[in-house]
Formats: sequence, structure tokens, C-alpha cells
Amino acid sequence: MDIESLRAFVNVVDTGSFSLAAKQLFITQPAVSKRISALESHLNHSLFDRVARQIFLTEAGENLLPRARAILQSISDTERNIRELSGEINGILKVATSHHIGLHHLPPILREFASQHRNVNLQFEFLDSEQANEKILRGACELAIVTIPRHLEPSLKAEILWQDQLSFACGINHSLAKTASITLRDLSKYPAILPDLNTITGKKVKHCFDQADLSLSLNMSTNYLETIKMMVSVGLGWSVLPATMLDNHLTSFQVTNKSEAVSLGRQLGVITHKNRTLGNAARAFYSTLCANIKQNTDLSQITRK
Repeated sequence: MDIESLRAFVNVVDTGSFSLAAKQLFITQPAVSKRISALESHLNHSLFDRVARQIFLTEAGENLLPRARAILQSISDTERNIRELSGEINGILKVATSHHIGLHHLPPILREFASQHRNVNLQFEFLDSEQANEKILRGACELAIVTIPRHLEPSLKAEILWQDQLSFACGINHSLAKTASITLRDLSKYPAILPDLNTITGKKVKHCFDQADLSLSLNMSTNYLETIKMMVSVGLGWSVLPATMLDNHLTSFQVTNKSEAVSLGRQLGVITHKNRTLGNAARAFYSTLCANIKQNTDLSQITRK
């Protein structure tokens, strides 16, 4: 099988479009179609069904996809390993992270890394933790710096770097800000602004209410914590935010359930693939990350999963 045809096939799957795949590969759309046709001819099976201007994988396409990804990843890793025998730190480093971590934890690390390794093309993609984990699984990036899920895929490894305390919060003029004692039952009567309930943080909040057999009244949902902070600060609802994001436009409050304080937190860290050796640039970035954290905390507290 031709490698460029496999690459075209995977790009069409990932973009859902022959034209977008062509743009990513810097070739024409007819050239992409020609490569797919050659691959289908070689395999004697159609790989895509075209229905109402949309494309869907056939059974043959579904079977080929994970193998095509593995072949392309193996070639990429081999090329990188040969190039890096000299020990030079250069090339492209793809990292997935969340907007919150990118804004609140990574700036000093990125500044230091960029100044020390000017030949590295550092490419960040801002994703939800679940999407970032999928990128690592597929080999689309080497490192993900995200919220660590409770249950990790067996082929992934996590290192917890930050403990992120979460706080219940509302705007300073919200009626909750003037309430002396707040229970989960009280809170369920007010509209909330939260991340999607399928995200790690959203699941944590929903679990609290589920355990108390209470419903959540969602006003709106967005996965951008900075947007949630803004909407909460103007009084559109309450939320749960990292304590580091609180300012004088917000009031944090303690919530109880059956006289016990409700405490929420999450763990932030690095996720890698157990079966993939990090390249020189990825190892250098990880070293910079750990060195920066060590200035503020004892590195022995880092937890590996």
C-alpha cells in the first residue's frame, strides 16, 4: 500500500471532507480523490459511502482506519528516532491542553521552553480533556496537559502535577451571596452555569447532586471557564470554578449536605502513551515543566498512575 494514499485516507476521515483533507496535505482535491481511488482499487473494497454530500466509512474503511493510523505513526516515530540520534532538540512538538491550563499554568513554562529551544516548533491544540486523551491514544500528539480522569485508558499513563481546588461561586450581587447557610437542596433551586456534564468537572458536580437525589437547574453550559466566570460575575447563575480564578467580582460560598461540607477538587497533569517513546523535544518540554513546578512545590508529591 502506498503511504501517501494511507495519509490521504486518514486525513479525509479526520476532517470529514476531501477538500479539507487536500488543504491539510497541500495538494488538490482531485489528487486526494485519486489517492483514495488507488487505495480502494488496491484493496478491492470501497472505503467511503457518500450520502447527501456527506461521507461515511464502510466496513472496510472501519477496519483499515486503526491499522492505517498505526502504520503512519510507526513511520513517523521511526523517522523521528533516526533524526534524533544526534541528540538535537528540534522539529515539531504537538501538545494538547485545556484553555484553563493554557491560561493559568503554562505561560511561564512556555516562555522558558521557547527561550531555551528556539528550533522547536511548539504546536498547542486547546481541547477538552476527553478529546486530548483521544489524541494521545491515536498518536496525534505526544503530551496532553489536562484534567486527569478518574478512569484512564489502560494504554495511557498520567502524572498528576497540580491539585486544583474547586469552589462554589456566584456574583457579588447574587442572592446566594447574601445567604448565610447554603445546602445542596437550596442550591438546586437556583440556575447553574457549568461545563458540559459529560466533562470531568461537570461529572463531579452532577455526582454531588445525584448522590443527594437532587436535580440540577442548568441555565446554560459552556466548557470555557473564563466565559463561565464572566456570566457568573454578572449574576446569571452560580457555578463551580477553580479557586485560583476567584476575584473581587465573585463570592465563594460553602455548601453543605446533611450537615457535611461539600468539597470538590480535580487533578491536573500530563498524560502520555505507555507504548510511545517521547522524542527529544517532548522530553525537554517535560523537563522544563517539572523544573518550573519544583520551584513552587516538592516534586516528590507528583503522583503517577
